[in-house]
Amino acid sequence: MIEVEQLTKEYAGQAAVRGVSFKVGRGEIVGFLGPNGAGKSTTMRILACYLPATSGRARVAGFDVFEQSLEVRRRLGYLPENVPIPAELRVDEYLSYRAALRGLSGNRARARVAAAKEQCALGDVGRRIIGQLSKGYRQRVGLADALLHEPDLLILDEPTIGLDPEQIAQVRDLIRSLGERHTVLLSTHILPEVEAVCSRVIIIHRGRIAAQGTPAELTEQAHAATHIRIEAKPPAGAVDAAALLAALPGVEAVERVTGGAGEWRHFELRAAAGMDPREEVFRLASARGWTLREVSRRQPSLEEVFVRIIHSGEGEVNRES
Repeated sequence: MIEVEQLTKEYAGQAAVRGVSFKVGRGEIVGFLGPNGAGKSTTMRILACYLPATSGRARVAGFDVFEQSLEVRRRLGYLPENVPIPAELRVDEYLSYRAALRGLSGNRARARVAAAKEQCALGDVGRRIIGQLSKGYRQRVGLADALLHEPDLLILDEPTIGLDPEQIAQVRDLIRSLGERHTVLLSTHILPEVEAVCSRVIIIHRGRIAAQGTPAELTEQAHAATHIRIEAKPPAGAVDAAALLAALPGVEAVERVTGGAGEWRHFELRAAAGMDPREEVFRLASARGWTLREVSRRQPSLEEVFVRIIHSGEGEVNRES
């Protein structure tokens, strides 16, 4: 659905995007992540035909975004971070106007406006003036606009900005359902949101692709540590439990120890990437006569993986600079 090859965008000789290449398949929901100024919005605006690139190629649904931009626009819906909606129009007026611009008319236009309003929970504000709506509602009006013509591709730049927790949950459910019929490229700073809805992630940093893959693949690429939580009661007078745990294969550190002699103690182990020392923990507990109440594994969150990938690329970027 999206093919990007060596895409570069420069402003006054400064590169905002440098040689970016990636693909997004039909029906995928892909998270497009990066810190502020990384080049996310610039890349999305190029794909949405809002900006020309300095060099490189980009295709949407097989059409070149530079040479066949009208065909591309017919097949995509774009929700920018700051939605430019006229404040003086009513919601129904605006959506009907936008439907007409997209070539919809008559019963077809009315049906699509009604469907988009229902999808975005706007049924009770159709007669409201847009300028009187909250930021969250205006965001939903923008999303409804992007859905009017049932595009093959949705490009969503911070779609939940300004929404309350309940509205965010509703938009997440909507994005999941949209993935059944559309390809979605989603940019957001809320990483749990990406974990909740995206099957694949692309991370951009300082204009370059830093990493891409499924969350599990990114964890492996980042060599992120796994954490093991243990709650145990060693016998009174036992050898220091923390030291024994730290000596287990694959354990890099015992990060937290609480409790006194003869009491339940809590430990958190940091295991090397790809290592799972839980079996060794059970063997140690059995051999030493410990009573175990918990041994649980916590995989690194996408936020931890993201930070690790970004920081690991700082040296390379600085050397190139």
